[in-house]
Amino acid sequence: MRMILYTGKGGVGKTTIAAATALAAAARGHRTLVVSTDAAHSLSDSFDTPIGHDVRRIGTNLWGQEIDALHQLETYWGVLRRYIASVMRAHGLDDVVAEELANLPGMEEIASLMQLTALARDGRFEVIVVDCAPTGETMQLLSFPEMARWWLEKLFPIQRAVVRVTRPVVQRFVEIPLPTDDVFEAVKDLILNVNEMRNLLADPAATSIRLVLNLEKMVIREAQRAYTYFSLFGYSTDAVIVNRVLPQDADGRFLRPWVEAQRRYRAMVEEAFAPLPILELPLAEHEVVGRAALAQAARVLYGDRDPASRLYTDAPQRIQRRDGRYVLSLAAPFVRKGAVAVSQRGSDLVVRVGDYKRNLALPRTLAALVATSARLEDDRLLITFAKEARPDG
Repeated sequence: MRMILYTGKGGVGKTTIAAATALAAAARGHRTLVVSTDAAHSLSDSFDTPIGHDVRRIGTNLWGQEIDALHQLETYWGVLRRYIASVMRAHGLDDVVAEELANLPGMEEIASLMQLTALARDGRFEVIVVDCAPTGETMQLLSFPEMARWWLEKLFPIQRAVVRVTRPVVQRFVEIPLPTDDVFEAVKDLILNVNEMRNLLADPAATSIRLVLNLEKMVIREAQRAYTYFSLFGYSTDAVIVNRVLPQDADGRFLRPWVEAQRRYRAMVEEAFAPLPILELPLAEHEVVGRAALAQAARVLYGDRDPASRLYTDAPQRIQRRDGRYVLSLAAPFVRKGAVAVSQRGSDLVVRVGDYKRNLALPRTLAALVATSARLEDDRLLITFAKEARPDG
């Protein structure tokens, strides 16, 4: 089973790329499901056919679903939501307000992602293509399993044991309801589901992330941060999709400056993401809506390649913890010792290898630290980050 997640800044064309990929995968004979986890569903618009909240067939070897976040929220969060609402009502909140506040921020998106695990577990589909929420929300969601697993292993057993022992006595003296065994079981099931989702998404043989961007500075910078952030949590990125590229021969007083700007930013993309495959989709003359337009977009993007294949199998960028420090590992084949220079400017890391320069946008985890050393090891450049600048050789 292959799962491909498309994410990027809002408005870059993720839905179009996801829909085109799914259509092309189905045309190759793969039993394919295309899913939207974005709250603002637009898959139906892209295919120009109704899809809805349930899995439904929309073509040969092709199924679609626009996940109903509220339904998934009840499935994965119902018991906990009702308990939280009861606590809030005990504090005097109105029933409606309590129900609304019990839906914690981000839980709808997390419940949608857990539905992906259920779909993968189901086994009906060979390829699942996911139209994700914008980059920032996706990064937050993909970091959630790490926190949930820690809570399950460290705090959950203690809290459950304490409440089980003290509930008969304490409940008589407090006005708020204490969690029951059903609540604790719901928490456990939730976190185990999230953990299963984490294992699926972090398996590079099964799951790939593809970043969709336009040739604009802010969009590229956000994609850089996302790439580094996904690497931090062990998620595999196998391609970058550059959408809405203007033709180089476009002319006219209005278009010429945009063409020149895109030429500069294309070099920026190459510098930031090489050696990842960088696929380009030109700006279409008409809106890319309907199967014919989506099929043409897929042909331009993938050519003769199977869009469901892993487009890049190495990990050009890895982040690991070693002896309490973070080590950023970058692929650096054929580089001689002494030919590397590393400098840090706030949240940016500049790596120079001979005449080659790479700008890395660091996630908050690394931006708050200091790059203390850099060394070459087995064709990789290892950069160590620590809380203080204590060179370690």
